[in-house]
Amino acid sequence: MKLDAQLHRIVVRHEALAAQLAAVGGAGGDFARLSKEYSDLGPVVEGIRALQKLRDELAELQAMAADPAADPDMRALAADELGEIERSLPAAERSVALLLLPRDAADDKSAIIEIRAGTGGDEAALFAGDLWGMYRRHAELHRWRIEVLSHSETDLGGLKEVVASVTGNGVYARLKFESGVHRVQRVPTTEAGGRIHTSAATVAVLPEAEEVDIAIDEKDLRIDVFRSSGPGGQSVNTTDSAVRITHLPTGIVVQQQDEKSQHKNKAKAMKVLRSRLYEAERQRVDSERAAARKGQVGSGDRSERIRTYNFPQGRVTDHRINLTLYKLDRVIAGDSLDEMIDALISEDEANRLAEMEDEG
Repeated sequence: MKLDAQLHRIVVRHEALAAQLAAVGGAGGDFARLSKEYSDLGPVVEGIRALQKLRDELAELQAMAADPAADPDMRALAADELGEIERSLPAAERSVALLLLPRDAADDKSAIIEIRAGTGGDEAALFAGDLWGMYRRHAELHRWRIEVLSHSETDLGGLKEVVASVTGNGVYARLKFESGVHRVQRVPTTEAGGRIHTSAATVAVLPEAEEVDIAIDEKDLRIDVFRSSGPGGQSVNTTDSAVRITHLPTGIVVQQQDEKSQHKNKAKAMKVLRSRLYEAERQRVDSERAAARKGQVGSGDRSERIRTYNFPQGRVTDHRINLTLYKLDRVIAGDSLDEMIDALISEDEANRLAEMEDEG
């Protein structure tokens, strides 16, 4: 089997790395590089050895159960244990296969989340506020740290937009499938006739880029400063502290005015700009590979409608995987969002495993 040959090569490579590390000692760039590769392969090798142990046990039990000279009680016991091994083997094989899937380099990163009211006027802004509350609560449950980079509210307490940094291990891996158009169906509080309205908000989740991830040339930036203003245009600052940064080669514009300090506003704007440029480059590379990919859970396109929150029926439906949960209140509260995210991750893994088997 092609997969078995690949597993054997990984174990051999891991053993070779152990020998090289012993020879190199504990210093120098080679040691750091070899040590990282050795560490990265560790969980894979552990999974391979556990799988091989199950396979060895399976072969021994099959031989014992088929041996006519063996004690009948021992043969019956072997047959019982054989059933247990056969039932656990597929899960062990899948676990190893998942470890072999190419990792998204951004999965371990923190994330920038952007939520904007879409079609639907005031109701869309109120829904954007609901989504922001959902992700805030979800972040608290995972003990992630949230920093609001910019936000803009409506007079009725809705949210025009919010941009925030979500910091923690593996944040992007958990939230990346949230990008897209979220649609809500409910009766607005201002609707006297009880009619259901449909509104929408867009969510974008970007891996938070470090300076080492993306280089930005100062000459490619146009930086404008101006006075910040609050809801309804009222002035909230009498100095030119707000900052607008335009990346000239791409036309990406980032504006920041929440801080009273121009320096802090510029730092926050650069943080968002860096992440948008990093994601734009990732999208370019992904689009070049997309033609070869058969299965994909969402494209990450902000214009793709991914989910509907239907309040009259108390349900949430994710259209990419045809999953409906009749627990809207718990999802919107952030408590059951993991159930939706886990299903999306499982579907993505299944698609990529199928592609790997086709290529094999």
